[in-house]
Amino acid sequence: MVKGLYIHIPFCHQICFYCDFNKVYFKDQPVDAYIDSVGQELALWKEQGALDQPLETIFLGGGTPTSLTPAQLEKLLSHIHRYVPMSADLEWTSEANPDELTKDKMQVLFDGGVNRLSMGVQSFDEDLLKRLGRTHSNLDVTRAVDSARLVGFENLSFDLMYGLPGQSMQQWDDTLEKAFAFDLPHFSAYSLIIEPKTVFYNLMTKGKLNTVTEDLEADMYEKLMNEMDSRGLKQYEISNFARPGHESRHNLLYWDNVEYIGVGAGAHGYVDGVRYSNAGPLKKYMSPLEEGERPILNTHIVPVHEKMEEEMFLGLRKTSGVSLLHFQNKFQKPIKTVYGTILEKEIAKGNLEIAGDFVRLTRKGRFVGNEVFEQFLLA
Repeated sequence: MVKGLYIHIPFCHQICFYCDFNKVYFKDQPVDAYIDSVGQELALWKEQGALDQPLETIFLGGGTPTSLTPAQLEKLLSHIHRYVPMSADLEWTSEANPDELTKDKMQVLFDGGVNRLSMGVQSFDEDLLKRLGRTHSNLDVTRAVDSARLVGFENLSFDLMYGLPGQSMQQWDDTLEKAFAFDLPHFSAYSLIIEPKTVFYNLMTKGKLNTVTEDLEADMYEKLMNEMDSRGLKQYEISNFARPGHESRHNLLYWDNVEYIGVGAGAHGYVDGVRYSNAGPLKKYMSPLEEGERPILNTHIVPVHEKMEEEMFLGLRKTSGVSLLHFQNKFQKPIKTVYGTILEKEIAKGNLEIAGDFVRLTRKGRFVGNEVFEQFLLA
């Protein structure tokens, strides 16, 4: 059963140098027509019956949702309210850039039901921000948080990045200290991954990107975990930390391998055992919807063995890990029957452990999580 909804807003006023998500420059784009296309796609899901039950989470991502004007945001939210049933305790998140998050936009979002903001802060070192292609300043962050709280937002989160080109441990320390000063209930912190078709990738292939060493990146991650824990921000996933009760419920749907609808250009979803992706280019996304058809690029019916793989590599991202009982009830097979050899090997390496009903990454295993996850894909 579908429990969440992701809506992709691909527009950006500035393209960050590390970003490989589906995005286009805002200027001269059919933004209003795109928002109506999102409404048309939601209508199709409603007709199909996938939006009959109240959803637990909605997430507006991008791109940059806050690149929209207040009027455009209001139109988007009205489409969502028209077609999407919502639970009484709905978590509704919007990503946001600090320099675009005006009080008018925040008021529209808050009045429209959004109750959580995830701000792309990345760093409090303004030189590093420029190297990332970010356009906001530290003052923009302070203004955005202050205004958000005045409007009524309490559930706020910062996205931070480490392992950035030329970044020192001192710069990472400073960013963490400045971030903690805002006394937020949630933080996400990601190491830089250099993806193809990005500015950073092009620089790297030309030998012009001053990347950090693996040892320094690992030290930064160690620092991150220690500092978060000392402030009562519990690590509940490899890259996410929260005070109890403020975990991102939407992202937990992904890691719990629960079905969700993805709407918008380039969006991905998982419905009725089928993973799908929408067309990415705006015209290829919008044109089918004008004819009353979904803008599907591809679909994949997930066989049972892949569902089990997903259960492991997604679930092991959580610090709680994967429930042995839940796995057996879901797949009618004990986890040790399916993955016993891998579990024994990774436990012997000190990367996994069994604690009660759960198999989970050890602290050591969090540093090599992707290598552990890969074992389940190769099984």
